[in-house]
Amino acid sequence: MLKNYLKITWRNLLRQKTFSLINILGLTIGMASAALILLWIQNELSFDQFHEKRDRLYSVYNQSKFDGKLWSWETTPKIMGRVMKQELPQMEKVARVTNTNFLFTIGDKRLTASGDFTDGDFLSMFSFPLISGDPKTALNELHNIVITEKFSKKLFGDGNAIGKTVKIDSNAYFKVTGVMKDLPNNTRFDFEYLLPWSYLKKIGQDDEYWGNNSIQTFVLLKRGVTEANADAAVENFTKNHSDTKDIQQFLHPATKWHLYSHFEDGKIVGGKIERVRVFSLIAVLILVIACINFMNLSTARSESRAREVGIRKTVGALRGSLIWQFLGESVLIAAIAGVFAVIIVQISMSGFNQLTQKQLYVPYGNPYFWLIALGFILVTGIISGSYPALYLSSFRPVAVLKGTFKAANALVTPRKLLVVIQFTFAVVLIICTIVIRQQLQYAQDRDTGYKKDNLVFSFMSGDIDKHYQSIKNELLSSGAAASVSKTNSPITQRYSDSWGFNWPGSTPHNKVDFIIYSSDGSLVKTMGLKLVAGRDIDPINYPTDSTAMLVNEASVKIMNLKDPVGKVITQGEGKDAKAWHIVGVIKDFIISSPYEPVQHMLIQGPSSWFNIIHYKLNNANSTKENLRRAEAIFKKYNPDYPYEYTFVDQEYSKKFGDEQRIGTLASLFAGLTIVISCLGLFGLAAYMAQNRIKEIGIRKVLGASVASVTTLLSCDFLKLVAISFCIAAPIAWYLMFQWLKGYSYRISINIWVFVIAAALTLLISVLTVSYQAIKAALTNPVKSLKGE
Repeated sequence: MLKNYLKITWRNLLRQKTFSLINILGLTIGMASAALILLWIQNELSFDQFHEKRDRLYSVYNQSKFDGKLWSWETTPKIMGRVMKQELPQMEKVARVTNTNFLFTIGDKRLTASGDFTDGDFLSMFSFPLISGDPKTALNELHNIVITEKFSKKLFGDGNAIGKTVKIDSNAYFKVTGVMKDLPNNTRFDFEYLLPWSYLKKIGQDDEYWGNNSIQTFVLLKRGVTEANADAAVENFTKNHSDTKDIQQFLHPATKWHLYSHFEDGKIVGGKIERVRVFSLIAVLILVIACINFMNLSTARSESRAREVGIRKTVGALRGSLIWQFLGESVLIAAIAGVFAVIIVQISMSGFNQLTQKQLYVPYGNPYFWLIALGFILVTGIISGSYPALYLSSFRPVAVLKGTFKAANALVTPRKLLVVIQFTFAVVLIICTIVIRQQLQYAQDRDTGYKKDNLVFSFMSGDIDKHYQSIKNELLSSGAAASVSKTNSPITQRYSDSWGFNWPGSTPHNKVDFIIYSSDGSLVKTMGLKLVAGRDIDPINYPTDSTAMLVNEASVKIMNLKDPVGKVITQGEGKDAKAWHIVGVIKDFIISSPYEPVQHMLIQGPSSWFNIIHYKLNNANSTKENLRRAEAIFKKYNPDYPYEYTFVDQEYSKKFGDEQRIGTLASLFAGLTIVISCLGLFGLAAYMAQNRIKEIGIRKVLGASVASVTTLLSCDFLKLVAISFCIAAPIAWYLMFQWLKGYSYRISINIWVFVIAAALTLLISVLTVSYQAIKAALTNPVKSLKGE
């Protein structure tokens, strides 16, 4: 019996080659698209879930009220972790983590790499296995270092790195005590080496100031300690150890780090889980659309299978056996499509990884993968074949064999309903894609408040700080740069923020968190900022400018200062208090997110701390020539370090990376949805045209034109597409309205978005249907009527 069913299925596939190809192609595209999305979703869901002790791992968060709102942030004081480990019995282990960049030297080989300072407990808390070395002792000594396998090959080649020595930062030698397996692509951590926290203390970058929230603190709770108990223990930790009485702490579990990281008013309101849900829905929709194609084409061909059903029932076949037969056919087709889908996934994996910035792969060696794949194919086959099986098996043999059977042509049929559902999904994706693209472009076109062109920055590594004035002078005198200024962070990033400032008219209730920026002078000229009042910081012509300050418009507004120039702003009390006098007001500029309002900013003068040199390249020379001259100057004063630079415009464009990927993915899958939908529409149009070929012949004999016949065959389908748009438009509007609420700086949804989507959908539908309609209309009526 099974052999007979397979033979019939195979013959049907060969007999109806066009429809078989459309069915298989639609299911292949749908299954491949869904598989790629599911691989991405699996990667997102597995972030940091491979740690064996993840159920007891937590990150320490701070919490405080600013401008009447409760804010939560993950950075903590450096001293907090050490004191927690000493005083809280609930903590089994504690590890502090902060990023660093050092120059590594081995012989003539020099390279700069990013790593982390951390405590010795880090390797015991997290499941980053060592290929060589003991995780319990690898970071115990001041000059120990643990490196990744990939970084080991960069430094030492394929040889064993354990026990070897490497020079760091031109003056310190470290012994390799551990080689770690390369980090997986589904972790929040990103380092090539680990250094002990004791070395951070030795080089003077550790402190015991409870107001300096600049690192991350991770804790491992003892077994049996609940999150609620641990939260109660850490809640007032800063209050109990400092004069700061308006900050509280809480713990954020490792199981939520990646997907639930967005807080509003002290509560988790989502995060990347929203993106996972959206793309999960897209995967389901694409697969459903592909299944709908199968259903529609199978039921459209009902008349060609009706006689087979009638004969089988006459000779004793039960409806149940017919249902199993048709389900078996659909599962076989799904299996064929599944094989092609795997091939497409493998071919497209490299491009998809580049698009998503991930390292996804198909785990062929995992038996669970094959079980899931078989289940995926089986479910797809059953879903796509369920309606056709029930529909075809319901035919009455008497009506079929007497020739009186006729497919339903009612106003509302399941087939028409399925077409409407299919195109509703497609139109929703088209509208959403257009809106996402609009929002991205809107943010990209936003005025940054400074001039990005030819603006470059370099980190002050090695001896750059010592020779800064000489480097600055030679950059200007050589003509490589038109202006130079050093700052505490790149113009595209915020490294520091603080509160506790007082100004004329302020009260203890005026708690405002300011971005803290710094400049040694010439900031306005170098960055191309716009002065609203006063002047730039200029310590050469104004010696008192060591305590000068620039403020942005947002700060003037929040401080309610009518004439800010000359006003004094203080921070702290007593002998530790600092005072700054305002010398100028600058127009707001973007330093963090281009999707959010500009934040309050205080730019402190030369007595601040600095990490970065910004320099405006000279427009009179080519960029290549300017960089050549700059490299010679930096090499002259900092010979042990490679010359490294970053263009501000390129760095700023990275802020749109996530949204660009979302927009590209949305466009890709919206396009695939349209392709799948149009495949089904093409097949339906072809079959309907074939069924009405005699009617078309009669109409042509009676004088009907090609245009009128084409319109006749197209109208039914275009009506369904129009209905789909009417249903999809409000759904898409609501979804995008909710999505845009997550951005403070956002577009409004214009009516023309829906006009474009409607025109695009109708145009694609017309082109799809018209080909078959025109082909049928051009058929010679002699051929179509010769059997009459």
